[in-house]
Amino acid sequence: MTAPLVLASSSPFRRMLMSNAGLTFQHQAADIDERAIEASLADADPESVAIVLAEAKAKNVAASHPGSFVIGSDQTMSLGTHIYHKAKDADEAKGNLLSLAGKTHRLNSAVVIVRDKEIVWEYVGHADLTMRQLSPVFIKNYLSQVGPDVLKSVGSYQLEGVGIQLFSKIEGDYFTIVGLPMLALLGKLRELGAIDG
Repeated sequence: MTAPLVLASSSPFRRMLMSNAGLTFQHQAADIDERAIEASLADADPESVAIVLAEAKAKNVAASHPGSFVIGSDQTMSLGTHIYHKAKDADEAKGNLLSLAGKTHRLNSAVVIVRDKEIVWEYVGHADLTMRQLSPVFIKNYLSQVGPDVLKSVGSYQLEGVGIQLFSKIEGDYFTIVGLPMLALLGKLRELGAIDG
């Protein structure tokens, strides 16, 4: 009998990706302080931060699911070495968008599989997103149109909605952008015998 799968996440998007792929799994949100962990990684690059956070989530949830393959995932958004977080208010969202306009930022989507206390596998997928030049007037109208949803995502955009208008170029697969690199994950789960090959 194969080990059960557990997704260490409260993200409805990650659950949707796994459900849509036909996986049978449980899910449980990890009880960790992400900002405190990140603060302890002051000199770490954005990719490493994503891996450490994904690992912390998986290990936290694995403690209550012995023998299971626990999948932890985290995504950082970076411009160079600067890591962005969800905006606290519309003014911060406006500042973030102005800082990203005309530049290419990166989404670093880490996924880690833990079984008991052992890290079985880790992977980071990347997507590079280029924002077009944005005028302050456009940003003001965009923020007005999107409303409070602008505070729900790190980049103050959702590509599946009006946020797509911010971009001139996107390189990377959909799953990595949403925050769970499914192709790599499914490949590893097949290799582990956790799903049918």
